[in-house]
Amino acid sequence: MPQTFRQPEILEIARREGKVSVEELASRFDVSVQTIRRDLTELADTGKLERVHGGAVLPSGTSNIGYEHRRTLNFEEKQRIARACAADIPDNASVFLNIGTSTEAVAREMLHHRNLMVVTNNMNVANILVANQDCEIIVAGGNLRRSDGGLVGSLTTEVISRFKFDHAVIGCSALDEDGDLLDFDIQEVGVSQTIIRQSRKVFLVADHSKFTRTAPARIASLSEIDTFYTDAPLPSDLSVRSRDWGVRVVLADR
Repeated sequence: MPQTFRQPEILEIARREGKVSVEELASRFDVSVQTIRRDLTELADTGKLERVHGGAVLPSGTSNIGYEHRRTLNFEEKQRIARACAADIPDNASVFLNIGTSTEAVAREMLHHRNLMVVTNNMNVANILVANQDCEIIVAGGNLRRSDGGLVGSLTTEVISRFKFDHAVIGCSALDEDGDLLDFDIQEVGVSQTIIRQSRKVFLVADHSKFTRTAPARIASLSEIDTFYTDAPLPSDLSVRSRDWGVRVVLADR
C-alpha cells in the first residue's frame, strides 16, 4: 500500500484505538518496521500523532476530537458498556446523564426503563429518551454548545444544584495514570463536578481509548466514582488504586 493511502489509515486506527504499534502496523500493511517508523515520524512532525516507545498515540493537545467522529469511535464497545451500566440503573429512579457519546449510548439502553426522571444537559440524550413514554425528562438550561448539543455554564450548574440524584452517569475525555478524570472544556468540568456532588451514586462510562488520551482540565479523581464501566482491564497501577479506593470496575466484554 502506498504511503499516501497508508498514513490516512494509520490515523484512522489511532483515532479508533487511541494508539498504534509499530510491530502491529508493519504486520497489517506487510511492510518493514522501518517504513512504519518513517510514517509515524512524518505524522508526528505534522502534529497528527505523538511518538511513544513502540508506536504512537493521538496528540495530547487542548482540543477534543470532532463530535461526529467520536460517535463512530469504538461504537460496539460503547454499546456493551452502556448495556452494563443501564442494567444497574433500576426503575423508579432519578438519573442524571451528562454530555458525551457514551452517555447517549446509555440513554438508548434505557428506553424500556419505567418511571424514570432523567435530568440532562445533553440535548441528544433528551431527544433519545423522548421515545420512552414512562420517562420524565428535564433539560438543564445553559449555553448551547452547537458542536455536540451540550449545555454548559453557570445556569446549567445552578439548575443541577437544585436536585439530588439517585444515580449519575458521566463520561470523560481522558483518564490518566493517577486516576484523574480529564476533559477539554472548563465549563463542562464545572458542570460535571456539580453532578458528582449532587448524586448518591456516580457511574463513569469510558472505553479503553480514554486510557491513552489526555486533556488539560481535571474533573475529579476516580476515587470519587462508585462504579466504572469500561471494556478493557485498567492499567495495572490504576487497577490497584481502584481496589484501594473501593471503586467497582465492570468490564463489559463480549
